Amino acid sequence: MAEEQFSILICDDSQMLRNHLRETVELLGASDVFEASNGAEAVEKHRSHRPDLIIMDIIMPVKDGVQALKEIVRVDSNVKIIMASSAGTNSHLKKTIMLGAFATIQKPISDFVIRDLVERAVYELKGVQNKV
Repeated sequence: MAEEQFSILICDDSQMLRNHLRETVELLGASDVFEASNGAEAVEKHRSHRPDLIIMDIIMPVKDGVQALKEIVRVDSNVKIIMASSAGTNSHLKKTIMLGAFATIQKPISDFVIRDLVERAVYELKGVQNKV
């Protein structure tokens, strides 16, 4: 998948998880990787960088992922957003799909699953871009 260039925003309040996800998506060919530690930062980074894809936690300080998802999708319906959350928040994950998330993932995040979701999202994005 290295020939597919894409930009991504990783939003999680855990620096360790952001570092791990950065390494994973860079191996998949991400051309630009942006980071945010809460939903408010995610909305701002999306506004300024317009990434193709976002991986975002649901439970975060300042502004949660559900609210950030709503704000981002309102202004950019083409962005692919993968929502992540810890055990016990299945109802939040289901809600995010109804609000426009591309996919959901349960923590702890498996490298295999994240690679699969990122590859699917990039494939869909490139298909949309080729049709325009």
